[in-house]
Amino acid sequence: MSFSTLGLCTELLSTVTEKGYSEPSPIQKNAIPAILNGRDVIAIAQTGTGKTASFSLPILQLLAEKPRQQEEGIRALILAPTRELAAQVAKNVETYSQNMNIRSTAVFGGVRIEPQKHALQQGVDILIATPGRLLDLYQQGDINVDNLEILVLDEADRMLDLGFVEHIQHLQSLLPEQRQTLLFSATFSKEIKTLATQMLKNPETIELATAHDHIENITQILHPVDKARKHELLIHLINNNDWSQILVFTRTKRGADTLRNELEALDIAAESIHANRTQQARTKALDGFRDGSIKVLIGTDLAARGIDIQQLPCVINIDLPYVPEDYIHRIGRTGRASSKGLAISLYSDDEAKQLRAVERFTGRQFKKTFVEGFIPKPKPKPAAATEEDALYGNFEADDKSQGKRKSKGRRKRR
Repeated sequence: MSFSTLGLCTELLSTVTEKGYSEPSPIQKNAIPAILNGRDVIAIAQTGTGKTASFSLPILQLLAEKPRQQEEGIRALILAPTRELAAQVAKNVETYSQNMNIRSTAVFGGVRIEPQKHALQQGVDILIATPGRLLDLYQQGDINVDNLEILVLDEADRMLDLGFVEHIQHLQSLLPEQRQTLLFSATFSKEIKTLATQMLKNPETIELATAHDHIENITQILHPVDKARKHELLIHLINNNDWSQILVFTRTKRGADTLRNELEALDIAAESIHANRTQQARTKALDGFRDGSIKVLIGTDLAARGIDIQQLPCVINIDLPYVPEDYIHRIGRTGRASSKGLAISLYSDDEAKQLRAVERFTGRQFKKTFVEGFIPKPKPKPAAATEEDALYGNFEADDKSQGKRKSKGRRKRR
C-alpha cells in the first residue's frame, strides 16, 4: 500500500515523497482514512510508529478542503504533555504543510510568552500546545477556541501521568461540542477509557503495537552493582562499547547534573535534560544529541516522552523508576521501527521493590548479568547472638507478652 491510496491530496503526497516516505506505517494506514472521514478516533500507538503523521496529514487536508468559516480563532488544537514533544510535533506540522496555505505555531512554558502572543495575533490555523501554557494564554484573552474544528490529545496517558487531567477537563468545558476529537495514547488504561468516554463521540478504536509489544525488539540486561559504583560502571560500559549515542535515565534532576559533570570531566560529550533547565538549554541539548555532537544525554522521566531519535542504539537506566510504566517509556526510545534495541539497567540491592514492580508489569523475570570488576559486595550477615543477648532477649519478649496479657485483662475488666 502506498500513501496515494489513503486519499491524501497532491500537495501532501508531494511532501511525503520529498521526505523519503513510500509506504505508510500500520497506524497511518488505519488512522488517516478514518480521520479524513470525519470520525473521532482512539489510537493506541507508541512514539516512533509514525503517529504524528497519522493525525497531522489528514488534519492539514481537512482544513485545506474546508474554507475558514470565521476570521478569528484556532481551527485545530494539538495538546502535547511536554515542551519537547510540542516542539517536535510543531516542526513536523510545519514540514508537512510547506506546500499549503496553513499557518501553525507552538506554545509552551519555559520560554517568554510575548513572542507566542505575537504569533497568535498574526492568525493561526493549527496550534500545538502544552496544557498549562494554553490555559494561561486563554485566560489572558490571547486564544479563541470558539470555532475549533479538531482537537488532538497526543500521548494522553502521559498527560494524565503528569497531572493534567483537570486542565483537560477545564479545556473540555471551553470547546464547542461539535468538533472532531482524536486521542492518541501508548497505553489503553482504565483512565484513558474514562477520558475517551467523556470527550469522544462514537470513536473508531485503532489498537496496534503497544509499548509492551514494542519491547520484544529490545534486548534487556540487568547489571547488579553496588549503588556507590553505578557511575563508575556506566563509564566502563561507555568506554568499552562502540555506541554512537547513549540515552541515560536517572530518577532525580540533581543526579542527572552530577553525572553530566563527571562525564564532561572525562572528556565524554554529555548533557542533561530535565524540568529545572531552561527551554533554550533543553532544546540545545536535544539538537546536540540528534546531530551527534553530544554522545550521552542524561534525563529524568520527563525526557522519556519528548525524545524521538531514529536508530538510537542504547538506553541505560542508572536508577530503576518508581513507576513501572516509566520503565517501558524509557526503554521505548530504542528499538524503533522494528529495529533491534538495547536497554541496560544498573541495579543495586536497595531497588528490589522497584525491580519486582517492573517484572510484574512487563511479565518477565530479569536474569542478573554481572560485569567483571563490578560484582557487588555480599551483604554482611547479622552478628550471631550471644548467650547473654539470647537470655535478655527472652526476658524482653516475656515482658512484652506479659504486658499484652495484662492490657487485655484490663480491657476485659472495663
